[in-house]
This record gives sequence, C-alpha cells and structure tokens, in this order.
Amino acid sequence: MSGTNSPEAVKKLLENMQSDLRALSLECKKKFPPVKEAAESGIIKVKTIAARNTEILAALKENSSEVVQPFLMGCGTKEPKITQLCLAAIQRLMSHEVVSETAAGNIINMLWQLMENSLEELKLLQTVLVLLTTNTVVHDEALSKAIVLCFRLHFTKDNITNNTAAATVRQVVTVVFERMVAEDERHRDIIEQPVLVQGNSNRRCVSTLKPCAKDAYMLFQDLCQLVNADAPYWLVGMTEMTRTFGLELLESVLNDFPQVFLQHQEFSFLLKERVCPLVIKLFSPNIKFRQGSSSSSSPAPVEKPYFPICMRLLRVVSVLIKQFYSLLVTECEIFLSLLVKFLDADKPQWLRAVAVESIHRLCVQPQLLRSFCQSYDMKQHSTKVFRDIVNALGSFIQSLFLVPPTGNPATTNQAGNNNSGGPVSTPANSGMLGIGGGVTLLPAFEYRGTWIPILTITVQGSAKATYLEMLDKVEPPTIPEGYAMSVAFHCLLDLVRGITSMIEGELGEVETECQTTTEAASSPTQSSERQESQSTSDQMDKEIGICDVFLAFISFLCVLAYSIQGQSVMMISPSSESHQQVVAVGQPLAVQPQGTVMLTSKNIQCMRTLLNLAHCHGAVLGTSWQLVLATLQHLVWILGLKPSSGGALKPGRAVEGPSTVLTTAVMTDLPVISNILSRLFESSQYLDDVSLHHLINALCSLSLEAMDMAYGNNKEPSLFAVAKLLETGLVNMHRIEILWRPLTGHLLEVCQHPNSRMREWGAEALTSLIKAGLTFSHDPPLSQNQRLQLLLLNPLKEMSSINHPDIRLKQLECVLQILQSQGDSLGPGWPLVLGVMGAIRNDQGESLIRTAFQCLQLVVTDFLPTMPCTCLQIVVDVAGSFGLHNQELNISLTSIGLLWNISDYFFQRGETIEKELNKEEAAQQKQAEEKGVVLNRPFHPAPPFDCLWLCLYAKLGELCVDPRPAVRKSAGQTLFSTIGAHGTLLQHSTWHTVIWKVLFHLLDRVRESSTTADKEKIESGGGNILIHHSRDTAEKQWAETWVLTLAGVARIFNTRRYLLQPLGDFSRAWDVLLDHIQSAALSKNNEVSLAALKSFQEILQIVSPVRDSDKPETPPAVNVPVPVLLGSLSGPGLSRPFVRTDSIGEKLGRYNSSEPPIVTDELEDLNLWWAAWNTWYRIGSESTKPPVTFDKLTFIPSQPFLTALTQIFPALYQHIKAGFSMGDLQKLGVTLHSAVSVPISSDASPFILPSYTEAVLTSLQEAVLTALDVLQKAICVGPENMQIMYPAIFDQLLAFVEFSCKPPQYGQLETKHIANAKYNQIQLFAPAEWVALNYVPFAERSLEVVVDLYQKTACHKAVVNEKVLQNIIKTLRVPLSLKYSCPSESTWKLAVSSLLKVLSIGLPVARQHASSGKFDSMWPELANTFEDFLFTKSIPPDNLSIQEFQRNESIDVEVVQLISTEILPYANFIPKEFVGQIMTMLNKGSIHSQSSSFTEAEIDIRLREEFSKMCFETLLQFSFSNKVTTPQEGYISRMALSVLLKRSQDVLHRYIEDERLSGKCPLPRQQVTEIIFVLKAVSTLIDSLKKTQPENVDGNTWAQVIALYPTLVECITCSSAEVCSALKEALVPFKDFMQPPASKVQNGES
Repeated sequence: MSGTNSPEAVKKLLENMQSDLRALSLECKKKFPPVKEAAESGIIKVKTIAARNTEILAALKENSSEVVQPFLMGCGTKEPKITQLCLAAIQRLMSHEVVSETAAGNIINMLWQLMENSLEELKLLQTVLVLLTTNTVVHDEALSKAIVLCFRLHFTKDNITNNTAAATVRQVVTVVFERMVAEDERHRDIIEQPVLVQGNSNRRCVSTLKPCAKDAYMLFQDLCQLVNADAPYWLVGMTEMTRTFGLELLESVLNDFPQVFLQHQEFSFLLKERVCPLVIKLFSPNIKFRQGSSSSSSPAPVEKPYFPICMRLLRVVSVLIKQFYSLLVTECEIFLSLLVKFLDADKPQWLRAVAVESIHRLCVQPQLLRSFCQSYDMKQHSTKVFRDIVNALGSFIQSLFLVPPTGNPATTNQAGNNNSGGPVSTPANSGMLGIGGGVTLLPAFEYRGTWIPILTITVQGSAKATYLEMLDKVEPPTIPEGYAMSVAFHCLLDLVRGITSMIEGELGEVETECQTTTEAASSPTQSSERQESQSTSDQMDKEIGICDVFLAFISFLCVLAYSIQGQSVMMISPSSESHQQVVAVGQPLAVQPQGTVMLTSKNIQCMRTLLNLAHCHGAVLGTSWQLVLATLQHLVWILGLKPSSGGALKPGRAVEGPSTVLTTAVMTDLPVISNILSRLFESSQYLDDVSLHHLINALCSLSLEAMDMAYGNNKEPSLFAVAKLLETGLVNMHRIEILWRPLTGHLLEVCQHPNSRMREWGAEALTSLIKAGLTFSHDPPLSQNQRLQLLLLNPLKEMSSINHPDIRLKQLECVLQILQSQGDSLGPGWPLVLGVMGAIRNDQGESLIRTAFQCLQLVVTDFLPTMPCTCLQIVVDVAGSFGLHNQELNISLTSIGLLWNISDYFFQRGETIEKELNKEEAAQQKQAEEKGVVLNRPFHPAPPFDCLWLCLYAKLGELCVDPRPAVRKSAGQTLFSTIGAHGTLLQHSTWHTVIWKVLFHLLDRVRESSTTADKEKIESGGGNILIHHSRDTAEKQWAETWVLTLAGVARIFNTRRYLLQPLGDFSRAWDVLLDHIQSAALSKNNEVSLAALKSFQEILQIVSPVRDSDKPETPPAVNVPVPVLLGSLSGPGLSRPFVRTDSIGEKLGRYNSSEPPIVTDELEDLNLWWAAWNTWYRIGSESTKPPVTFDKLTFIPSQPFLTALTQIFPALYQHIKAGFSMGDLQKLGVTLHSAVSVPISSDASPFILPSYTEAVLTSLQEAVLTALDVLQKAICVGPENMQIMYPAIFDQLLAFVEFSCKPPQYGQLETKHIANAKYNQIQLFAPAEWVALNYVPFAERSLEVVVDLYQKTACHKAVVNEKVLQNIIKTLRVPLSLKYSCPSESTWKLAVSSLLKVLSIGLPVARQHASSGKFDSMWPELANTFEDFLFTKSIPPDNLSIQEFQRNESIDVEVVQLISTEILPYANFIPKEFVGQIMTMLNKGSIHSQSSSFTEAEIDIRLREEFSKMCFETLLQFSFSNKVTTPQEGYISRMALSVLLKRSQDVLHRYIEDERLSGKCPLPRQQVTEIIFVLKAVSTLIDSLKKTQPENVDGNTWAQVIALYPTLVECITCSSAEVCSALKEALVPFKDFMQPPASKVQNGES
C-alpha cells in the first residue's frame, strides 16, 4: 500500500496514465474519433488534477469516473487491441486504489458487456479479481454482478476459461467472507456492542448487518438457493449452475469461516433453516435406495445415489458436525442417524465406504463423542446415537463376512446373535501375526470361511479419507477388498482410544484435586506413604495368591465329589481296573435330565471331606460357598434326602424315576451324612457376620437356580437351599437382625413360585422363622426392642401381596398361632398383624376369608384391651372390610355385630382410650411440627377419640350401601343405634362431622342407589327362599334401605336437636335434610314417599330449644359434682364444662343461665320452619302435578301419602302463622286442590272408598278440611291484616263445592266415577283403571263449612269488598240449575237450604252497602240463580214419587217466600232491573208453571199449583203495594196483570169450545187442571184487588176483570164437578161489582 502511495509511485502512475491515454488516442484516431477526443480531454484532466492538488491520489479517486471514461469507451469499441490496452490501464488504476464506487460500477457494467460478447475472457476474470481484492468499494448489486460474471464464465465452452473462472469464484467467495471478518474486527476495536438478539431473526432481516456482512449473507443464501435448484435472490443473471460446485463452495465457506456462523445469529439461522434441510433433502435418494430391489419399484432413474453429490454431502455433514455441533444438536442427531443407515447391507459398496470414512472422521474427535453421549444417549427420550454408531460398525463388519451370494437377512441375524463381538475382538490380537495359513504376509481376519485382509490406512488417531477426497470423480470408484472393513476396524479402535483417553484425563483431574488437598504435607512424608501403600499391596497380592490356591483346591474337591461341566454331566465312573464300588445311581439335577449319574464310594468320601472342610474353614470360604453348596446340593439330590421340620434333611425318597438305585451301604450312611450336613449349618452361628453373609448369599443364589429349574413343570424341585436357609436362620436367631432382610426377602420370592411344592416350603420356612423369632428370648426382650419386633413381623405383612391361596392360608394360620401364643405382647406389631387380616380380598375364596375372620373375632373378643389404642381404628377398618366381602353373607352380618361390640368397648373404656389417644396425638403433633409437616389423619380437626367414633360410623355408613339388602338393613340399624346410644360421648363440634360427613353422605349415596336401582324382578333369594312381592326387585329392596336411613337421620335430628342447633350451620343442615325428605317424598315408590312424610312429621314435632319443654328432664342432676377442666367454673354459661357426662349436663350448662333466651334463636327457628314450609309446598306441588302422558306404569301418589302430607300442614302452620301471607295461602290452596283431585287405583278403591251409597269423607278429604279449618280459626283470632285472607278461603271452599257437580280432572287421565260402577265390575272389565273419588260428601261438607263461615264473617270488610256473597251465589247456581241432573239429589237440596241461609244473612248486608255499589254485580247473578232453579231445564226422574214431588215443590215455595219477605219489601234499596227480573219470574211462575211432559194421571200434582199460587199472590201483593215509588214499577205490575187476565180469558174461551165439541167424552185431564187453575187464579186476583188501596188499581184492570164475567157464566154448562166448584169460587166475588149504576160513570179515566 505504502509503495503505491510514495511520490515516485504517484509520479510514475501519472506518467503511465498519460502514455496510456496517448496510446489510446493514436489507436482510435481513424476509426473511433469520439474515443480519441475523450482520450485527449482525459490527458488534460489528469494534468490539471496533478497541478492543482497536493493529495493527487485522492483527487484522482474523486474524479475517477471521468478519468476512467476514455478507457471504458475504448473497451466499447470491441477491438481486441484497444480492449487489451484499456483493461491494462484500468487494472493499473485499480491497483493504486484510485477507483471510486461509481467508477467501479461503470467498470463492472463494461466488463459484463465484454463477457456477453465473449471477449477477452481471461483478462476479464483477472480484472474482476484485481477489482475485488485490492479494495472494498464494490458492494451490493455491483458485487453480485461481478460474482455472476465469474459464474457465467465458469460455464463456457473453453476448458481453460472454465477452470480459471472456477478458481476465481472460489477466491471471490473467500474474499467476500474475509471482508466480513475484517469488518467485524474493525468494529470490535471501536466498541464492544452486545449482539442484539431478536426473538426470531428472519431470513430477509439483514438490516441489522453491516455492509460486508450483508453481502456475505446474500451470497451464502443464494448459494443455498442454487444448490436447491431455486432461483437466487441476489445473484441476478445466473444462467446455469451445478450442484457439485455449489456444495463445494458451501463446504469451503463452512470450513473456513465457522466464527461467522457462530457469532452472527442471522447466519446461524441460515445454517439451521436452509443448509440442514437442504442436506437432508439431497440425502433422500441415498436413504430410499436399496441395492438389488427390482427396477419396477423405483421407476425414476434420478433416485439412484449419485457419487459426486453424495460424497460432497457427506463432506458438508462432517464439517457441520465438527464445527457447529453446539448450534445444531437436533439436526446432528438426524445426520448421525443417516450416517448409520448408510452402513446398511443393502446400500451400494461405495456409499458404505464413504459413510465409514465420514464416521471415522468423527471417531477421532473424543470431545465430539463425549458431546454425543451427553446430548443423546444420556437423555431419556432421545435416540441413542453413540450406541447406534458402535452397533452399526459391528453389524457392518459382520455383514462383510457373510457369504455375498446368499443375501439372506436371516444369516445376518444369526451371525449377530452367535458371536457379536467375535469378528472384531478375537482377531484383534492375532491379526497382526499374519494368520491365514502363511499364504500372505498381510494381516487379516478370518471368520466363517471368509477371509478379509487388514489394510494399513492411517496413522492411529487421525482420519485420512480416500474416497471423500475424490472430488474429480464422477463415477463411483471400485473399493479394494478389506478397505471398508479396515476403516471400520480403525473406527472402533479410535473410539476405544478416545474413550480411554477421556476417562484417564478425568481421573487425572480427580487425582490432581486430591493432591491439591494434601499439598500441606511435606515431601518425605509423601514418599513414606507411598512406600507403605506399596508394601500393603504386596501383602494383598500374597494373600490373594493363597486364596487362589485354596479356591483351586476346593474346586478340585468339588469336581472329585461331583464334576459338572456345562450341561453334560461327567460321571466319575469306575474304570475296568480300579474295581471301585458304585454305591448310588440317580438322575442328575438338571432342567431336562439325560442319562443317569453313578456315585462311587470315593465320591461319597470326597463329599464327607468337603463337609468337614466347610465345617472347619467356613470363615474363609467367601464366595466359594457357592461351589461347595452346589456340589452338596447335587449329592443330596441323588441320595434323595428330603427336608423335614426345622430344615434338617432326612432320608426318604419319593420315587424320582426308574433309574434311581441306592445300595444298602449308602442307606446306612445317610443318617450320618444328614447329621453332618445339619451340623455344618448349625456351626454357622460361630461364623463372623461377613462370612455368614457369604453363606446366605450362596444359599440364595442356589435357591434361585433351583427356582429357575422348577419353572414350567410340576416335578419335585430341589428344596436343599430353602431348607438350609431355614436351618441357618434358626441357629442364628441371636443375631437375626443382620441376616433377616436378605433371608426373608428371598423366601418371599420363593413363596411366589408357580411350583406348589417349592412355594409351600418357602412359606413353611418363612412362617417358621417368624414364629421362632417372636418366641426367642432376645436380649433386650422384644417388648423393649420394638424395632426388632416390627422387623420380624414385616415379612408376614409382605406375604399379603402374594396371590396364591395356599400361601395366604399359611400366612393366616401363622397369624392365628401368633395371636394364641403372643397375642398379649404384640404391642406395636398390632398394625402389621391386623393389616394381614385386612388384606384378604373379596375374590380370594371362602376358606381364606373364614380363617381371616376367625383371627379377627379372636382379636375383638380377647385382645382389644391389650392393644395400643391407636390400633383400634385399624380394627374398625378391618371389621368393616369383612362386612363388605360378598362371599359369605353370615360373615358380613357377624362383622357388623363385631362393630357393635367394638362400639360398646369404646363406650365402656371411653376415658382411658381418650387419654391414651390424646397423649399419642400430642406426641405426633410435636413430631410433625419438628419436621415442619402437617399432621394428617382422617377427620383431622376433631379430637382423636371422636375420630375413632367417626371412623366407626363411616365404616357402618359404607356397609349401609352394600349391594345386599340384609347387610344394609343390619348396618343401618347398627349405625343409628350406635349414634343413638353412644353419641353423647362426642365433643359438641364433632357433631358437625357426624351430620355432614357421615349421615348426609350416607343419605346421598342411598338416594343415588335407590333412584338408579334395577326394576327387574328377582325370582328367588338364593336356594329355596321365596321373596315377598314387596321386596322382589332391587328397587324395592333399596326402598327399604332409604326408608330406614331417612328415618334414622330424622330421629337423630329430633332427639339431638339441642346439640345440633348451636352448631354454626344448623340451618344449612336442616335445608339438606329437608331436601332429602323432599326427594324421598317425590320418589316413585309409595313406601319411600310415605316414610319420608313420617320423617317430616317427626322433625316437625321438635320443640325449639328455647322453650320450657326442653328444660332438663331430671332436676336432681344439678347436684351432680361437676369435674372441672380448666380452673374453676367461672359462671353458669360455660362452654362444655364436663369431661364426659350425660347430655343433660350440657343442657344445664346452656339453659340454667339467668340470662333470658336469645332472640336470634327465635329468628333462626322461624327460618327453619319457613324452610320446612317451602319443602312442604314443593312436595305438595310436585307430587300432585298430573303427568303429561298416562300408561300402565304412570305413577300416581297414593291416598295415604296425600293424607299424611295434608296432615302435616296444621302442625307446620302453628310455627309460621305469624308470617303466613296471601301468596302462601294461594300455594296451599293449589296444593290442597291438586291433592283432592288425585284419583285412586281401582285395586285400592274398596279399602279407601265407602260403598257409593254412604256419604262418608275419605281421610284425605277430612284432612284437607281440617287444614282449612285450622287456617280460618287462626285468621279469626289473628290480627286485622290476616283477615283479608277470608275471601281466599271462601274461594278454596267454593272450588271444592263445585266438585259435587263437576268432579276435578286429573291431567288427561280418564277416570270412572265410583257411582257408575261397583268395584267387582271394575275388576272384571278394566283392572288397571283409575277411579275418581265420590266427591259429593266432600263438596257438601265444604258447603256447610262455607255457610258457617259466612254466617260468622258476612259483615267483614274483606268479605264485602271481595264479593264473597256473589261468589257463593255463583257457585250454588251450578247445582241449583242442574237440580235433578245433579249426581246426588242431596246436593241441590243442600244448595237451596244453604242459599236461603246465606241470603238471610247476606241480603241485609247487601242492602246496607247498596250505595257503595259493591253488591251491584251480585243482583243479576242472584236473579239468574232464582230463574235457573225455579224454572229448571232438568226433568224430574221417572221414579219420583208424588210425596217427593210435593216436598220439592215446597222447597220452591220457600224460595218464593224468601223473595216476598226479604227482597220485595225492600225494593227501594235494590236495583230496579233486579226487581223487574223478579217480577217477570213471578209472572212466569204464576201462569206458565205447568209442564206438558207429564202423564194425565200425574198432571194434577205436577202442575205445582201451590208454587203458582204463591207466585201469583206475591206478584199481586207486590203489584198493588201502595209503595210504588216509580212509574216503572207500576207499569211492570200493570203489565203483569194485563198479561195474566188476557191469558185467563184465552184459556176459558178454549175450554168452552172444547167442552162443546167433546160431547159426552170427558176432556183431557191436563186441560181440566188448567181451567181449574185459571179459575182459582181469577178468584185470588179479585181478592187481592179488593184488599188493595183503590187508588193503586188502574181502571183498565177493573174493566178487564169485569169483562171476564160473561165468559165465566158460559162455563156453567161444563160437566166436570171440579170445574164447577172452582167456577163457583170464581163467580162469588163478582157480587161486589154489582151496584146500581151511578148517574155519571167515569170509566177508565184516572
């Protein structure tokens, strides 16, 4: 650089430039004048720059665009000579760095044109290189254009150009990255700026990069794009590219500039997101390719692996793993897995070779291998990469030895299984010696007839690849034999070497650490220590030497006694010369014995020697016990010694097989051998602890072998080891602790063995040891050494996890024996013993459960007082669990009895138990606090004694929901009896838990089970037991449980109210109880629903705790001395002053205080009653609501249920009457109405209904009326505001009155009326019908109540305002208008009499309030009622007697009399329309009253003569009353009279006509009667007229009366005597009209 800056260099540059320009000017003189001119002006420009500036180079650079221009134009001429001259000049300028960015851009554009014209290609490349290497002015697009130019030249047709261009590209790529590194260095010097880490840098996010870095980024990104065959983003103008070249460039960048990728996260992002996926994608043909697979399966030829790409990819992968492992952990896992796959046998040979070379590159880097282990193999869910590499190398080497033509995968496996390490390890030491039968000097491996030479490839610890470097090859090379295997072999060696070096290195570190800690010691001391350690190791070597000799001797003895090799038994049999005597022949101890074994006397001799040796030197045998015992076991097996009690072996052979023979000589020896054997194990008590452990371990491993042999067959197993373990345990009982765990642990395994004989002995040994351990007199005794006692009992508990019934039976028998012998001294061992009983499961067979239950009964009857109180809870749990066993019902029921006995025990020993439990609790609490944990036990906040009770209750509660009805019933009775009898012992606060956790929890479960129980019929109760029809489905059986439970809970609420009410949430509990009562009452089961109401009644009989009745029943109890808990009694109102006394004491404490009762109690009480009222209403409204559809199964509530429900109300009302509102009254009304409407089933009707002729109320109807009666009496004495309820009560009663004519409808249900069908007819024709009740008596009784009530309350303001009278009249109008059509005759008669009574009271009231208008609407109603009754449309029945008819007529007459006495006299106070209606009616009655339907015989009676007469008289009386106040009234009466008279005239005329025509025949009776009536009417009229004031009678009336006279005279001729007498009476009054004519008559004028 300084060279180009020196004045001489500058001067020379200026001269050269001028000469270049002159030369250019000369060249272009003729052909290119513009260039010549530009050159000349250029010379001038250069001179002026040189003259004017001191910094000539800088000035040149500034004006470089103009300076370079002539040369660029010269290149544009495309003349070779000129072009070369120009390019040389430009290069010179560049080398002096006087080219600005703009100029450089222009130069590159000019070079591009030349390139496109294929001119001076080499010179172009040179220029580009100079331009990019000498300075850094070229950036961005210019730079990319320059690079593209080089790439384009790489793909020309000229080989030299191509190669030069390739070299240039490589150099340019390197330059770009070098620039970036330099830039980083510069900036690092300026300021250490922390890298700005963004959440997820995107691939386009290069704005954060500096210029050079940005170029490098864009370049690298485009290289990836090009290799991926995608269009580049930055290198615009590329026309072609090869993948191999791209991969080479990628590899060189990654290899040369790793820091760029590690320091810049944009680059690491590229690495992760572009390079790795690209590599994986390009690998895919290699993965999918299988050698030898048919071409059809892979039709695309592209899919074949391509050597150049594959090899370059592997190079890239090597670089990625080596340099960027830390960045690409996951990706490297994939790469490594791929590498392993490439070693598969179905891949091409060259691919496998290249893959092995790649793996070798990794194997020589120990740190990398370490990372693999840490990142993959040591992670839980990761691929085990290191393992896979090692395995793959092994398999790879093996696959090379398989004979090539087979290609059968099965052989691969076989080779692998047979000796996986063989090919690698065996020849490793011999390969160097040149095995191979001297044919060649090459070291080699030989295996299965395949011979492969080892080639010397690299120096140890370095990986020099051959095929990975063949960058110029296109076709895959042929691989020499042995190459791949040798590389793989070296891989394994390097792996081992690397691991070794790492481990040694780490150990070295540890050592150096140790040294640093002991550096304080001086060097002489260190040396002396070293000498000491040296001598120790020497001594140990000697000892080991002795032991080795001893071991060798023992093993020799064992071989002599009985030698075993592998699985074939070598028999020490006599040779023909030695004449040794065979003393025993038997089968060998093996899984599948083959042949027989003969023992000679020498063998037996050796066995005895062996026994003696073990006896004397047992302490030093150590691990050799295994060998000794195995030999002894085998001999014992052949000699047929069997274990007996205590573990001693006694002669006694079960026949093993046909080949077993023992000579008498041996038979006599057997007891001796057996004794020596026992003595050997007895002497184990003198061994030290370590030697004893060796013995135990040897026995255990022998036993394990015997167990293995006994698997899968039921042949006699070898029990030697088990027996001897027992024997050893029994003699070492004084130090049992040290061997107990291994001993019992192994025996427990034996107990689980499938071979029954084997496990039987395991259990025998284990239980014998436990019993012996407990009876042995230990020092200190077991009672003081609780830890040892628990240790001894623990295996007994662990036997519970074994499922074999025979083992469990042994276990339970052992428990029974322990209880009988040591029951009193078990102490802390009780939980374990009880746990064993409790571990018996339901499915373990009856005999086991019986035995376990026997143990439990023994415990409950004999041992409760001796066990720690903390175990009582376990006893409760175990007893409860037996209750739940369903194998044997009697056991379940007996266990419930046991729970009752346990509760009695708690009750009797309450104080002592409580003290002990509290003491224990305090100790545990202290421990828990020290450890900083929370004490956790069931029902925790309650005191421990209460918790015991709660556990008992909870257990019984569980049994209350057992699937078996008998168990449920028994448990339920026991639970409630227990709570009833012993509940007073509980602390007050514990009742909260009893209510919520026990009782309500139980109720919930029972309710759930009952509602989901099966409705299928159960045929029999097992065996020949018949089931009653009321219990023949699960649902009915659960119903019984529900009834029992609900009653029990209600009883507790009743009897313990004084305890429960003070609890904080009594009202919530009350609500829950009511909810249960409600759901039970609404259940579709009559038994449950009725029982629920009984419980409801029971809890409503409770008196509040503040009332007098709840004072203590026994006053003397006050004098009982009160034990004080803390201090003296501070005052009467103390909280729980007694430790445990009867509940009376608690009551005294609460109620004997001088303070008045607290008001809040009353208030709370009131809330309780209102809650009860709401429940009552809900039950009522839900249960009586008609179902939507009806079929055979539709549930309709029973009469007893509805009666009970209604009967609850009066009691409930007493508590809530103060706040009982109109709304509540309406609710009550709706409920009562619905209840009365419910029909009954025809089956039940004879029991509930009277015969329909009797007028009797059902109990439900009685109850409904009683409820209303209670209500009205309460209103009567209640305050004013309650009396507004009268009208509502009237409404309700009147609704019931309507039932007489219109029985209520229950939903859509079709009912038969009881009156329409007798019971037996119903039974015959429609068995499932519903029968409506006979509502007539009920309606009539209701009517009587209405009348009574009205008589009392007629004047009441509410009664007046609410138009009660009108409603009564309106209701009565129905039966009155029906009259004869009423279902019952009594109804309308009662209705009339009631109406008369009511009106006699009501009318005066109505007149009194006439002005207020409150009764206005009543009058028309009354008029219509009279009208409907007096002129009914209903026809009297045919069978009506004359007397009856006359009685009925007299009723009609009474009504008219009422009109004449109570209504007409007061016409002034009554609406005129009403009076008019009455007049019309009377008029109608007086004339039209006869009916045309009667027979002649009856007509005289049926004409209601009396009634007509009465009407007529009343009419007349009213017509001429002198109190006519309005013209209208007079008009009405006149109208009435004229109509009457006209009518009479017509009847008389018709009669005369008919009489004349009939001749001798008598006229119809009907007509005769009619004429008689008319005549009587005339006489009555005249009488009335006479009595009336003359001025009240209209002249026209007189005229009409007198006009009748001639007609009457004409009737004289009639033949009927009756008519004649009537005529006589009619004619007589006319005498009063006969007077002498006056001189002046004013006729008809008024």
